[in-house]
Amino acid sequence: MYQITAKGPREAIEAAWDALAWTDPSPAGAVDAKEDGRHAWRLDAYAETREDADACQALIEETSPNLNPVVEPLEDRDWVTLSLEGLPPVEAGRFIVAGSHVLAKSAPGKTPILIEAGPAFGTGHHGTTLGCLLGLEHVLKQDRPQKVLDVGTGSGLLAIAAIKTGSLRAWGTEIDADSVRVANENAAKNHVANAFQTFETGGGFNTTIRRDAPYDLVFANILFRPLVGLSPTICELTATGGHVILSGLLTHQEPLVRKAYGARGLSLVHRVRKDGWSSLVFRKHA
Repeated sequence: MYQITAKGPREAIEAAWDALAWTDPSPAGAVDAKEDGRHAWRLDAYAETREDADACQALIEETSPNLNPVVEPLEDRDWVTLSLEGLPPVEAGRFIVAGSHVLAKSAPGKTPILIEAGPAFGTGHHGTTLGCLLGLEHVLKQDRPQKVLDVGTGSGLLAIAAIKTGSLRAWGTEIDADSVRVANENAAKNHVANAFQTFETGGGFNTTIRRDAPYDLVFANILFRPLVGLSPTICELTATGGHVILSGLLTHQEPLVRKAYGARGLSLVHRVRKDGWSSLVFRKHA
């Protein structure tokens, strides 16, 4: 495993991140961008082979010539799991998200969500997942959504949170088979497997999900471009008066997402900004 790191201004980092994330196939197995101090951003990409790492470096240099990416070999260990094992519990409104050893000592009165270290995205620590949990907290102050759809569910955290606070049923979608497995395992660990199931399906979704529409609440914590691209389908699957919680977009990308969903009868009712990321809560007009 190799790590490719670059630091620089936000515009250059975002351009490089975009190139790595949207090249098909991408030489990067995973890529992340975040703020790294005042007026500075950092890009981290991971590749399985040296050849792929060099391809990542070349793509970064081609896209953002002012960046100087550095390639470093990593010890052959499960870095995803190891990094998550040391994460502290996350508290977001009424929710606390942590592993079993922490939840056993969690604060009373909180809604516990058990998410162990694992490869699927969504532990609550990232600004997008945390923002979605806070967005759900906002929705729960005025509504109790019965049917939930979680697009790009990752670990299943958001759907599990909805069920634990009163939703009757939730479906999850994922394009990654490992994430489907992990989400369904997390449903069982949180004792909600009878109400939540994840399917491996793309942007068209499957017949079960379409047949069960409309949904009172739709989560989509994915990426900026698919958020815009899926806007017609997401709006179609949302019940009148229902809510949509979107994340995976940087704060400066908000206007285009608001335009895409606003043009289809949804109005922005709440917004959460965390670590340069935005989570937007919409409601579908009557």
